[in-house]
Amino acid sequence: MMTRQRLARSTILGGMIMIPTLTSAIAAKSVRAAEVSGEARTTPAAAPAGHVNKAARTVDGAHEDIAVFGRGSTRQMTSITRSMMQQSVPGTSPLKVLNQLPGVMYQSADPFGGYEYSSQIFMRGFGQSQLGFTLDDIPLGDQQFNNYNGLGVTRSIISDNIGGVDVSQGAGAIDVASTSNLGGAIQIHSIDPSHTRGGTVSQTFGSNAAKRTFVRLESGDLNAVGTRFYVSYARTDMNLWKGGGYNYSDQVNAKLVQPLANGSSLKAFFDWSSTQQFDYQDMTMGYLHSIGPKLSNYYPNYAAAYNAARGIFSPSIAATYDPADASYYAGTANRVDYLGGLTLDENLTDRLNWKTTLYGHADNGYSTWTSPYMPSPNGAPLSQRLQTPQIARGGFETAFTYKIARHTLNAGVWYEYGTFNEGRYFSQAPLLGQGTLGNPTSGFPSSQIFAHPWQESFSSNTFVFHLQDTYRVTDTLTVNAGFKSMILNAGNNVPTQDPSLPQAAQGRLEASNAFLPQVSANWRFLPHNELFFDVSHNMRGFPEDGYQTNMVATPWAAQQNVFQSTKNALKPETDWVYEGGYRYTTPLVSALASLYRINFSNRLQMTYGGQNISPTPVVQNVGSVTANGAEASITVRPLKGLSIYNSFSYNHSSYDQNVASGGVLYQTQGKQIPNYPQFMYKGSISYHIGKLSAHVDGTYLSSRQLTYTNDLHVPGYFLANFGTRYDFGSVGPLKGLSASFNIYNLANKTYIATTNEAGNNFINNGFNYFLMGAPRQFFGTISANF
Repeated sequence: MMTRQRLARSTILGGMIMIPTLTSAIAAKSVRAAEVSGEARTTPAAAPAGHVNKAARTVDGAHEDIAVFGRGSTRQMTSITRSMMQQSVPGTSPLKVLNQLPGVMYQSADPFGGYEYSSQIFMRGFGQSQLGFTLDDIPLGDQQFNNYNGLGVTRSIISDNIGGVDVSQGAGAIDVASTSNLGGAIQIHSIDPSHTRGGTVSQTFGSNAAKRTFVRLESGDLNAVGTRFYVSYARTDMNLWKGGGYNYSDQVNAKLVQPLANGSSLKAFFDWSSTQQFDYQDMTMGYLHSIGPKLSNYYPNYAAAYNAARGIFSPSIAATYDPADASYYAGTANRVDYLGGLTLDENLTDRLNWKTTLYGHADNGYSTWTSPYMPSPNGAPLSQRLQTPQIARGGFETAFTYKIARHTLNAGVWYEYGTFNEGRYFSQAPLLGQGTLGNPTSGFPSSQIFAHPWQESFSSNTFVFHLQDTYRVTDTLTVNAGFKSMILNAGNNVPTQDPSLPQAAQGRLEASNAFLPQVSANWRFLPHNELFFDVSHNMRGFPEDGYQTNMVATPWAAQQNVFQSTKNALKPETDWVYEGGYRYTTPLVSALASLYRINFSNRLQMTYGGQNISPTPVVQNVGSVTANGAEASITVRPLKGLSIYNSFSYNHSSYDQNVASGGVLYQTQGKQIPNYPQFMYKGSISYHIGKLSAHVDGTYLSSRQLTYTNDLHVPGYFLANFGTRYDFGSVGPLKGLSASFNIYNLANKTYIATTNEAGNNFINNGFNYFLMGAPRQFFGTISANF
């Protein structure tokens, strides 16, 4: 996708509730809980399926409506179940559902969380490019916009096919396939096909002409051993809630399960997605106060955009400090992705398991951005900038797990080879009265290209080895210890570049560390009561991106002379994470409390010289950040069918040094990091009686800083949502029929959502950008099983 930030805007061509699910999904959940806690990756082959199901379905006697707080894990774990996903509107990003967890903040400008430019998740102060993400063990990269090593969550799996999400705040398991796991890991798991032939159909309608259709067809068991598969399709079409344009996607998922002897299995997963997204207008405090929250791009009004590029603005826009920056015709992202994985989970003996995953991913498409900053050769005062990012990557993970006495040993490797190519183009806009730019999602306008400033080609090799031992010292004390070794070598070349422009950076960098240890323990000192702690050392590889493209702190965004002068002094980002906590779990109450400290070193930051309209990016090591925090969660079930959930979190993350940039010393020492609030509260009340269920959830965020020196912030807010669902049961030939209704932003709150989509500045210079959150939205869904 295309990034839209000030570097580009240049005149240069440059509550956790479980419900009954499929037998296989329940069993998978039990195995996943063991994996994440560092325990065995497989249950003994001799264990009957019913035994696994019972263990997964109960906690200290509670049934499936319990809160999931990682009971028994040696680190802080929280899980999102299918029922929690089903409380949201179908198609909602699972990352948005995670927003109910303590210490997690998710922001998006759209109610579904599908608009990737605005999608933003933080955990304990770490942004999404500093977290780890996987789908059925397949690495999804760091989830940054304009991803170079992965795939956005919403494009990798249809939300209806998600069986659960395991979240490890602070430190992910050693065996998570990620090179960016500084602040935690998010592991998504797809559901397995049903043993029964049939399917599911659902239809959603809602605000902004939203329409979403989902169909999943189940083969059921095809033979005595249980070979089965499903194929599913989802189409989402929704207008923007302000301005012209839409978000549209088609997506296909398929999964095959082949059971093997001794409880082993072979599973294949496939995803295809095609997405076209229009952008929301970037906002500033100046725009918000002078024009209002509904400022939008001009699309489809080409005449208004044309006149604005000539300096003819509406009175409200003309009164702003930067009317040109509020006068874009449109920005779009148009992507097609293919993702596939094959996993062999083989129980070689009742003690030895071998698990291997092979995967591949291909991504292509283009992005557009039409602005008044580059005129066309024919005399039109605007043009369309295009970006063409492409990804091709593949790899494998393989690991052995061996049980002996009270030890569970696990060792494995992960290797990936990836390529990332990106080019920048400019296409000509028609003169006024001689046509319009039309719909920017309709195709790459190759016949109108008049400039090709640069083309870059990246390649990377990733190798990670891990070794760990889970030692059950006693029946109540478990210790997990291990380490991983990581090598990430990446670099680029620039085969195409306009010689009249500053030369783009090219060269190779390596991030490596042979010993990244982790030690954790869990002690159940009384029935229902347990203590846990975790200490880990983590490293992040150098991110990649095109020349003057993203606001990500990548060395390759700079000019060649800057890259050469700084690359030898750059070190990869590392941290030490220390956490400890207490869990209490009974059928009536589930509670969690934790404290943590993070020492974040070699923090890389993008800084700038020159004017903001045409800055010179520089990536520099700006020292360290220290974070101290606390989190608490409790779920109470005082009555049958009633569940009350509350969580509180506090985070103080501050810089340890002042930072010099462009000859100016900025007072950042002791200042709170931007974009992440110090205080958060999450609450939810859900109740079901008979076939009817309803819930209300709310989130409070304190203010968030917009600058590194903390001289500008966005106000805090409280946001509430409502949902209800009625299950009609079997109706005629249908095995199940249900209807649901959701209201997003119940009080119609005007609030600021995403705050760092265009990066943060040191001070309040007027160019501190953010995106508005969506107003109140209504959605209704009818779903049927057959």
